[in-house]
Amino acid sequence: MAQSQRDLFAALETAMNDKAARRKSGDASDNYTAADIEVLEGLEPVRRRPGMYIGGTDEKALHHLFAEVIDNAMDEAVAGYATFIDVRLDAEGFLSVTDNGRGIPVDPHPKYPKKSALEVIMCTLHAGGKFDGKAYATSGGLHGVGVSVVNALSETCEVEVARGQQLYRMVFSRGQPVTKLEKLGAIHNRRGTKVRFRPDDAIFGKGAQFKPARLLKMARSKAYLFGGVEIRWSCDPSLIKDDTPTEAVFHFPGGLKDYLASEITGQTLVTKEIFSGNVEKDGKHGSVEWAVAWVSDEDGFCRSYCNTIPTGEGGTHENGFRSALSKSLREFGERIGSKKAQQITADDVMGTAAAMLSIFIREPEFQGQTKDKLATVEAGRIVENAVKDAFDHWLTDSPQQATKLLEWAVEQADERLKRKREKEVSRQSATRKLRLPGKLADCSIQQAAGTEIFIVEGDSAGGSAKSARDRETQAILPLRGKILNVANASSAKMSANQLLSDLIQALGVGTGSKYRDEDLRYERVIIMTDADVDGAHIASLLITFFYQEMPELIENGHLFLAVPPLYKIAHKADVAYARTEQERDTIIATQFKGRKPEVTRFKGLGEMDFKDLKSTTMDPRRRLMLKVEVTEADKATLGDTVNALMGSKPEARFRFIQDRAAFAKDLDI
Repeated sequence: MAQSQRDLFAALETAMNDKAARRKSGDASDNYTAADIEVLEGLEPVRRRPGMYIGGTDEKALHHLFAEVIDNAMDEAVAGYATFIDVRLDAEGFLSVTDNGRGIPVDPHPKYPKKSALEVIMCTLHAGGKFDGKAYATSGGLHGVGVSVVNALSETCEVEVARGQQLYRMVFSRGQPVTKLEKLGAIHNRRGTKVRFRPDDAIFGKGAQFKPARLLKMARSKAYLFGGVEIRWSCDPSLIKDDTPTEAVFHFPGGLKDYLASEITGQTLVTKEIFSGNVEKDGKHGSVEWAVAWVSDEDGFCRSYCNTIPTGEGGTHENGFRSALSKSLREFGERIGSKKAQQITADDVMGTAAAMLSIFIREPEFQGQTKDKLATVEAGRIVENAVKDAFDHWLTDSPQQATKLLEWAVEQADERLKRKREKEVSRQSATRKLRLPGKLADCSIQQAAGTEIFIVEGDSAGGSAKSARDRETQAILPLRGKILNVANASSAKMSANQLLSDLIQALGVGTGSKYRDEDLRYERVIIMTDADVDGAHIASLLITFFYQEMPELIENGHLFLAVPPLYKIAHKADVAYARTEQERDTIIATQFKGRKPEVTRFKGLGEMDFKDLKSTTMDPRRRLMLKVEVTEADKATLGDTVNALMGSKPEARFRFIQDRAAFAKDLDI
């Protein structure tokens, strides 16, 4: 353990030993005295419990230090005092944030006349200029905690203040002053504050470093959030391992609309235009800016901010935003006579929406010091009123775009309700007839665990299987004829195919990106076809369908192949089954040696007596099954193999067979 760590916990260890010694003698209440009460002073609580202030000691918490410092600089910019912020990461791991604002006050503090205001701010929790709203109308640093926490958790923290044409400097280490406030002399071309710090290895672990790409993204987002600030980025080239630039300048007068446009470049939109706007207020309190677009081929996202602080977990402002959009769209649907408009919810509207939201308010309330979730009730009302009015006008002014958006939202609602119905569909019962394929003979138990569905070839085989099954745990779905080859079929053909529709409906999991394994109605899906060439072909078509449309079904170990016998060998009460000619001959030569047994070749499952089918193929105690798996070695080439064998190009299929088939030689033709 490093020396700093031993110093950090030495006092605690000594106190614990003293307490343990006192507990050994006398009554417990007598031993609990004022000496047991520990008072943590200054910034010691931060170093003792960093998770209470920055959410932990991991990479996210490490970068939260940068957020606390740049938030203070942004407060100066939003208040109208700073026009640029300079962010630099140097080779030694020091991160510097410089602004050209007013600069931290350096005069003696009225409450602590022997200390400068700078020292009080850097070394005291809950010390700052943002409590009463006089110095800042809106701010991100609200608790007077942020920069002092950064100081406490830094191995070295240097602060330079250019104020009144004078340059001041003070150095700290682990929350304690190393130097007094130094007056470095006159300076005429600079104003504002520079904070340069390096995180403490004793807190974040040896070798903990800032990630340039992450810092760049955080800095850039600040520039989008306030168009009046220019953010300059620089990083030592030796620290960059990817395509992060060593230098960059960010200034976006267009704000969130520019940011969103850059994020969704190349994606297909439901509406042509991005819905964006802003409401400015004197003093910034109640100012709202937003931008939202609906993406048809990607999942949506919502990034929200309060006083330039990213609220990753949302909060009241996001709730107000969602409410405004959904209410307006429902009302528009009612005006044009849409019968399904009322079923639209906020999730339907925002599920595919790419959205940005920024709000400025006085004295916001967050859940926790890390400010991940906004709790101010007023924020929801401010956002809802501002956005709803603007969205009502946008929908009215662009009826074609509005109608497309409404239809899209209705589709999302229909899909949501469909998933809900499918999830509710569990089993058919006498009291509740559920919407399932008509030919499906379902099992009786409600849960999926322990159940299996047999996909069988034809109605006759389905009849035998229904008689042979365990009604409690085994379901039967007969398919008439060969299913569609999905490897060379269009999506329109697939959606119109009744056999595939019945199969998808019976399983209940959806296909493609909409597949949900937790909605699978059965634990095992078993393909049971005849033991002949046609049966093998049908099985290959089904496996191709599952591989292309439900690959997770295979990956999660749900798909199996039944192995029915081809022959029945019987002599009086002695009965045996064989799956191949070789196995048949072996059984006759051994088990029935010296006898003349009757040998029956099953033409198909439908010709088998249900007792034979049960004992050989469906009874879990006696049957043989093959599990369909894709090995790691096959994953790279499997897609090409499926396309070659099942695709629409016969030349690829011919080449595959030619390369692998065994050819007879020396034929006398």
